[in-house]
Amino acid sequence: MKRTLYLKFVLAYIIFAFFGFIVVATFTSSMTLEHMKRERADSLYKEALLIADSYAADLYNNEITLESVWRQIEAIGTFLDASIWIVNPSGLIVLDSSSPLEIENPATIPNFSPTITGNSFYTVGNFFGMFENEMISAFAPITAQYKVKGYVVIHASVEELQYSCNSLLNISYITLVILFLLSLIILLFFTEMVYLPLRKITHATEQYAIGNFRYEFQLDSEDEIGYLAASLAYMASEVAKSEDNQKRLVANISHDFRSPLTSMRGYLEAMLDGTIPPEMHEKYIGVVLNETDRLTKLTNSLLTLNNLSTKGMILDRSNFDINQVIKNTAVSFEGTCRERLISIELVLTGDTMYVNADMVKIQQVLYNLLDNAIKFSHKNSSIKIETIEKSNKLLVSVKDSGIGIPKDSIRLIWDRFYKTDLSRGKDKKGTGLGLSITKEIIQSHNENINVISTEGVGTEFIFTLEKADEKKME
Repeated sequence: MKRTLYLKFVLAYIIFAFFGFIVVATFTSSMTLEHMKRERADSLYKEALLIADSYAADLYNNEITLESVWRQIEAIGTFLDASIWIVNPSGLIVLDSSSPLEIENPATIPNFSPTITGNSFYTVGNFFGMFENEMISAFAPITAQYKVKGYVVIHASVEELQYSCNSLLNISYITLVILFLLSLIILLFFTEMVYLPLRKITHATEQYAIGNFRYEFQLDSEDEIGYLAASLAYMASEVAKSEDNQKRLVANISHDFRSPLTSMRGYLEAMLDGTIPPEMHEKYIGVVLNETDRLTKLTNSLLTLNNLSTKGMILDRSNFDINQVIKNTAVSFEGTCRERLISIELVLTGDTMYVNADMVKIQQVLYNLLDNAIKFSHKNSSIKIETIEKSNKLLVSVKDSGIGIPKDSIRLIWDRFYKTDLSRGKDKKGTGLGLSITKEIIQSHNENINVISTEGVGTEFIFTLEKADEKKME
């Protein structure tokens, strides 16, 4: 959003106000006047019909005198604020309510024609040049003995209608001004409640765009704009955290790669320059191979985590016997356990226990947990793997009696590359990624994993799995 957006709103408001007044002053004024003309003409026409059917008809039927008719139409003309004429077909003005009765020298309308109205019952103009100002003239024929004897014509000034129209338009102008003032208040409200918050959000996005994810702003609003601002701020904080995690990850990777590479380079250079005698080469080549194995393990773990993050952990779910997987995993550590005099105790529910999960990934979870348990267990100790059936879930426990985890480190063990101070001397080949991978796998199954540990006593990891539907297996 550019700063011109607000100017566009203001410009639109000004244009709206300008054209609003133009419309009221022209289009509305014209329509109002035309409407009033039609209303006035209709009223005059009705009066003309009444006069034609009563006084004028009686006049031509010789039932009433000319003077009596004049007095009547004079009174009606005064009431209507109009001039009433009785005109014969040739254009001779027999009676004029606005002039004294002229019997001997009546006025004549030049070029008079009753067809002047066309298909209408009234006309607007100077009525054959008889008036200087514009008049509304309504016609009504006078019939007697089934013949048209003349016409009743009633004239009313258009100027008076213009005055009435202007009075109405003044009310419209006042109403329009009030509406514009109200719309101005709405514009100011929009400025305060919408535009200024959007400007803050825009400025914040500009800061985030240049990498300043720690820029803070606040909007005291509980509407959609406030929600947008809160979401944007939350997004920025998460990006900042992700950036920090990425930097820490790169630093950890650099450290974990640099140490074995430096060690390997040192041993190889020492063998080449004769610092290490030939009879010791076999020993140090073995050290180099161990460091190579460590780098390979670290690389594979990083690739695994990257696949979990980018692909969203694609699971190959199936129903399998978890008891058998536990047994197979325990067997793979027999050699290591024999060297350290560590026993593995299996306490499994039933002969078989089927769960629905990705077997390969669950096997990796068991391998990581059991590998950790063996690394941090004392000689002549025992590791217990137990399964507990609970409703439609199966709880799997891997418990050792090793060095344990310090209380302040328990919440950090799931972080990538994290190692406790107690583990650093015992886990020389560890990458610090095993528990991160384990948690990612369990969470991808929509399951939970927890740890219970006491320093110097031991550690227990417990995770859940969904039991297989026995009906579907039948």
